Amino acid sequence: MKFSDATMARFAREIAKYPPQHKASAVMACLAIVQQEQGWVSQEAEVALAEVLDMPPIAVHEVTTFYNMYNQQPVGRYKLNVCTNLPCQLRDGEKALARLCEKLGVEEGGTTADGLFTVQKCECLGACADAPVMLVNDRQMVSFMSDERLDALIDTLRAHDA
Repeated sequence: MKFSDATMARFAREIAKYPPQHKASAVMACLAIVQQEQGWVSQEAEVALAEVLDMPPIAVHEVTTFYNMYNQQPVGRYKLNVCTNLPCQLRDGEKALARLCEKLGVEEGGTTADGLFTVQKCECLGACADAPVMLVNDRQMVSFMSDERLDALIDTLRAHDA
């Protein structure tokens, strides 16, 4: 796999933030760039990025698999991560996850047939007082996700995509 010149320029800006002998420190930022541009991080992209950063491919893979913000397979246009850590569980996090799966007709970790939504559970999002909480596309946190708010979110996202 070969990255575009534009992608390589973005990598170079991230790599420049570190001393030359520590350019592997840019791995997380570069993985985010790959995901922004391709929607997910393939094994081929990991190997190519490892070459750019002069690090072993397994080291890039370890980062990709450690953090759930990196998609290791294609996901829907809207990735919905529902916190199911203990504080959210105590305030209906599992119920919110089940509600989303039921409403969208998918299993946890699955993507709707139209490719619009992927529903996943995730670890703590650091907003325990607002439980249950979700993260939409790894960027927007939504809080106090009652059945009504979940339904409204799905309706809003569907309408936005129409």
